[in-house]
Amino acid sequence: MKLKEKKRKAKKEARRRNRKKAISQSQSLCAGEKEYVHQRKRVVLESLSSLGINCTTDSVPHIALLASGGGQRASVGLLGSLYQMEKEHLVDMLLYLGSVSGSTWSMSSIYSDPQWSDSPDSLDTAVSRLSGPEVPLEKALAWLDERAEEDYFSLSDVWGVLTSAGIMKQMDLRRLSDEASRKATNPYPIYSAIEKYCYLHGPIQGKWFEVTPHEAGFTELGLFVKTSLLGSKFENGKLLVKEPEMDMVKLQGILGSALALDQTIKDLIPPWLNVSGQMDGAAEDYLRVYNALDKLVALTRSTIKDPTALSDLDKLQKILEDMLNHDKSVWLESKSLEERKSSFGQWSLELMAAVQTWSQSLEDGAFKTNVSLLTKQVLPMIRKWEWGTTGNFLYKYQDSTVPPYLRSTETFHLIDAGLLINVAYPSFLGEKRDIDLIIAPEYSAGNMFETLTLARDYAAEVKKPFPDIDSKILEERDWPKGCYVLEGKEKAPTIVHAHARTHARRLLLPVYRYAAEFKAKMEDFSTFQRPYSQEKIEFELETAKANIKINKETLLREIKKAVLRRHNKM
Repeated sequence: MKLKEKKRKAKKEARRRNRKKAISQSQSLCAGEKEYVHQRKRVVLESLSSLGINCTTDSVPHIALLASGGGQRASVGLLGSLYQMEKEHLVDMLLYLGSVSGSTWSMSSIYSDPQWSDSPDSLDTAVSRLSGPEVPLEKALAWLDERAEEDYFSLSDVWGVLTSAGIMKQMDLRRLSDEASRKATNPYPIYSAIEKYCYLHGPIQGKWFEVTPHEAGFTELGLFVKTSLLGSKFENGKLLVKEPEMDMVKLQGILGSALALDQTIKDLIPPWLNVSGQMDGAAEDYLRVYNALDKLVALTRSTIKDPTALSDLDKLQKILEDMLNHDKSVWLESKSLEERKSSFGQWSLELMAAVQTWSQSLEDGAFKTNVSLLTKQVLPMIRKWEWGTTGNFLYKYQDSTVPPYLRSTETFHLIDAGLLINVAYPSFLGEKRDIDLIIAPEYSAGNMFETLTLARDYAAEVKKPFPDIDSKILEERDWPKGCYVLEGKEKAPTIVHAHARTHARRLLLPVYRYAAEFKAKMEDFSTFQRPYSQEKIEFELETAKANIKINKETLLREIKKAVLRRHNKM
């Protein structure tokens, strides 16, 4: 009996050790990040000294650049901001670089070069790639075909491969955990997502999710796994099946998947349908199908050059637009609410059928083969509307702090963090990373202060310090200044909130003299649209560069204050 009891205890202890290894629970830096930051501080110290800023090893400030989301606008904007910061010798002062949504696309592209912040030509290469040769559709579809065989295939895979190939012009097949062994040449990268169910239903502790080269997990819960294990199958803290780590293409699809949420689709409602009481489940499904097909055509177009194939895509675009206009006419002529609502389900099926018919009508050849593969993989997923499906490492995890939903499901759904807060503030608040200064270039559309107020409210709910926001500042939301400094007190970080669109105004106002004209022009740079033209890319780059250049002295002043602040903490 004693021998059996010993064996039972030994097995229990082995399970406990295994669980402890697989899942870590801590609000402190993991060993890998801690060592990287330690090494990175040497780079920051040297950079500060080169600019005549007195600093000791112990007083190296914790500075983070947090780029907002905003689709291609944010993706191009981050490149422009970093390009100018490199010219002003400011990049090496950054300890961290964080991003959400569209800015994650360019951030992942930049980090494909292990030495990007130490190589003058690296950012030039990243910028030139945006207008460079497209990734062939065949290559993108080969990647997609492989993902379709996996257990957790979703629309995020489709979105990831088409934004990678069509917008960033790069298929980055490396794994994020590959960066764990790199030297601390670059700022430490942190990507952010949110868990969909917890975002919609709570609690707040289950919402924010961060991914670094070393670990991935829930920021507020403090529960993490090694990044190489994200997506693997777990039960009660035990690793059951180790799945291959997702590559950066798939991760990019998850991080920038704003379309995953129904509310985003509702924001794209055409005016004729935007009538109170008309939207039900069938209407929302119709909008999802139409907008997904519209984006699919646009992104596919950006991966091909063949004139005949482009002409065929024009025909499909015309078919979809004609069907939308026809549906509008029928909807407006419908006499009853029930008659209108019953039409949407049929129209969704007709849209899908139209794509199938168009696909079958193409001339035999490579393009038809590729389109057939694409429609085979994508059309069923559009109807299912499943995004960011990921193996849940907290499934049946025995800890009362874990929300019931996360304990009860084998998978969770990671989507665009910008849907919650369009800047990655949650990962950089509190004692874990102990940030002194946040530089936040803002590329968002709409209310320029929304990310700040949302972050302030989030911080209050999770009881983390955040700087005060003067109510007078918020009154300037429609026509803001180029830069605002929110002074951090005690444990709250100082935030330099810089508005790239203010400098867009300065560039455009010589032509567009009135606010209404300017706002109308800026609609050309809306978040959801086809890949940017060369003209739009150059405009966004110059806007972001101007934002940094004009605010250089403010940044240097706040960096010096951050050094003093860190010194006083020691």
